[in-house]
Amino acid sequence: MVSGGWITQGDRSRWQQQAAAELAAILAAHPDLPLLAWTVTASAGGLSGQVLVPAEGRRGLFGQWRQALGLEEATEIPSSTGTPVYLHARGVRSGVTVSIAATVFDDGKDRR
Repeated sequence: MVSGGWITQGDRSRWQQQAAAELAAILAAHPDLPLLAWTVTASAGGLSGQVLVPAEGRRGLFGQWRQALGLEEATEIPSSTGTPVYLHARGVRSGVTVSIAATVFDDGKDRR
């Protein structure tokens, strides 16, 4: 039970350490998948992965990582112009919130 509602620096440090340990476990379990750009979030010690491969491979790699991580909750959001499409999936692994994201151009051309 939490009383007082105070989150300490020690809490934040512990959450980030747990997230870093989960990232190490993820990478060790999936050495053959191309790497994502991973971030350990500052506030709650979550993990965020960004798919940064060339445009034509993003949707496929996003799907591979989603399946490998067992992320059930996924969204696909088209931009107001229809291109690009934003992919996002999230779930909880070993008490750590893990999310992955990709920006996909279905015509294969990255306009950024």
